[in-house]
Amino acid sequence: MATDSKIMARALARYRRDTERRRERQQIQAETILRTVPRAAEIQRELRGTVGQIVAAAFRRGADPTSAIRALKERNLSLQRERAEVLVASGFPFDALDDKPFCPRCKDTGFTEEGPCKCLMAYYTREQNKELSKLLDLGGQSFDTFSFQWYNTAVDPKEKMSPRENMEMVYELCANYAHSFGPKSPNLLMSGPPGLGKTFLSACIAREVSGAGFSVVYDTASHVFAQFESGKFGRENPFDDDANTDINRYLNCDLLIMDDLGSEMTTAFVVSALYQIINTRLITGKQTILNTNLSLPELGKRYSAAILSRIEGEYQILTFFGEDIRKQRQR
Repeated sequence: MATDSKIMARALARYRRDTERRRERQQIQAETILRTVPRAAEIQRELRGTVGQIVAAAFRRGADPTSAIRALKERNLSLQRERAEVLVASGFPFDALDDKPFCPRCKDTGFTEEGPCKCLMAYYTREQNKELSKLLDLGGQSFDTFSFQWYNTAVDPKEKMSPRENMEMVYELCANYAHSFGPKSPNLLMSGPPGLGKTFLSACIAREVSGAGFSVVYDTASHVFAQFESGKFGRENPFDDDANTDINRYLNCDLLIMDDLGSEMTTAFVVSALYQIINTRLITGKQTILNTNLSLPELGKRYSAAILSRIEGEYQILTFFGEDIRKQRQR
């Protein structure tokens, strides 16, 4: 499972700030308790002293330190028991003065031997959703809020089924895709006229896959190609982003969702960049979702037979048809 270095850096910075704030709050709480319970303060000072005594005994020359270490440890445990009793009697939790990490798995480092800890990945997911929310309404777009009421139940003679039947199948496929996303998931091409739910369902997938801890990048095709052009030719970047960093994200994230493919001004460079994106991600086993208002023949005409061949051979095609939902709502 890949992580987006740009987003992980932000997540790690926020994680460390929150960890430091928790430690500061714990310190303030401890100081308040020690002022309130003098005996607890005395025990704390003595406990710090016993630690030094144990270390000194362990290195004392000319004598076996075993018995001294055992006695000091017993004294230490006795003091800890007394401290707990004093704290409880004063109305505080028995472990109120313990230096407890927020996460017992990683001890508040954010990492375990296996990699990023679950506590850090929760920060990563929140930061990733912030990034996705710049273009997607992740708060309102979810599988639970999707409505079939805008899709006609009358059979379309050309498609041999109704828009409602088709969308029920598309919805089911997208929901299963999102909930079971993994390295063996297929690539998707969502094709059809505007206003039929392609972006909405893409947002639903992005939300679920991101929540499962995978790296997800959602962007419009025009921005993706502008970043590739800026990175290759060093042209002025109207988006004030690091183009090369974004290109790396497009090529290496677990799931790339490119929206509005075909809305950009198509040039030889755009065709080359799209081929690089599709081909590189196929070779590395990374999943891609392409959204377009173009049909398959139109895609082939605009972007080349080679690109169309890869899409037809490596992507699952989801066709959208029906009446524009935005126009229906306006009426």
